Amino acid sequence: MATIERRHHGNDVDDATPPVTAQTPAPQTTTAGPVRYVWAAARIAIGWVFLWAFLDKLFGWGFATPTAKAWINGGSPTTGFLKGTADNTFGGLFNTLAGQGWVDWFFMTGLAGIGAALILGIGMRIAAITGGLLLLMMWAAELPLTTNPFMDEHIVYALVLAGLALAGAGQTIGLGRWWAATPLVRRLPILK
Repeated sequence: MATIERRHHGNDVDDATPPVTAQTPAPQTTTAGPVRYVWAAARIAIGWVFLWAFLDKLFGWGFATPTAKAWINGGSPTTGFLKGTADNTFGGLFNTLAGQGWVDWFFMTGLAGIGAALILGIGMRIAAITGGLLLLMMWAAELPLTTNPFMDEHIVYALVLAGLALAGAGQTIGLGRWWAATPLVRRLPILK
């Protein structure tokens, strides 16, 4: 709220004239109106990208992972991608991680957890942070990029994840409002 003082230079006006106040309009929120449905649709779509990657690598439905290389058939969900990074900038680091059991478990748990959180609209902050980190690591594994000096879909998705968390996208067509009211999340707001 802004205060504007009136100053008059004359004897006919009392110096005790009260100040005039003007209302400053509240800033427009990004989650008002139809835009909140766009954020919700983006949240669900990116959630599906993560969840689908988990399901395809788990069962080998033949989209990105053949049945013989499915995780349930003994395949490693990280080997194909990480072994292909050997000649890249950080290839040595990522190549050594390929196929290690703990890396496979972290990767698959991350895909499932991030995907489920985004689709349900819960844990948006954690999903944005962990999803962003996973995407940035995948981006780094592919450096140098072949079609652009630095930008690719991993960076774009990471930025959208940050926007989803900041816009409160889990509250529209999701369980975000209910999730935020739980005692656990009220006690630990990072879980919002």
